[in-house]
Amino acid sequence: QLQLVESGGGLVQPGGSLRLSCAASGSVFGIYAMGWYRQAPGKQRELVATVTVGGTTNYADSMKGRSTISRDNAKNTVYLQMNSLKPDDSAVYYCNAHQLYSDYRGDHDYDYWGQGTQVTVSS
Repeated sequence: QLQLVESGGGLVQPGGSLRLSCAASGSVFGIYAMGWYRQAPGKQRELVATVTVGGTTNYADSMKGRSTISRDNAKNTVYLQMNSLKPDDSAVYYCNAHQLYSDYRGDHDYDYWGQGTQVTVSS
């Protein structure tokens, strides 16, 4: 099993910045990609940004140019720096880890989620 612990959410004024962190622990082998998703009240969970073990990144269009995702593979930690925040960015932000590995039992493909951290952008 793999556990994800998020930190860094909170209340910020429009135009402000926040940095989210997510640390993976437990069975951390084979983590191919880590990333962030968010869910606002009444809306579906949506992609914010992801980064693979090789450093390839993917951003939602709404976050391009305003956010930077990075990953410390040695610490099994992913970071999301968000700038120029808007009220529409308010949501619960969830960390995700996508684990891929093979063993004697075959191929394994798992998704893990953190408990979520609230980000509120308001004056």
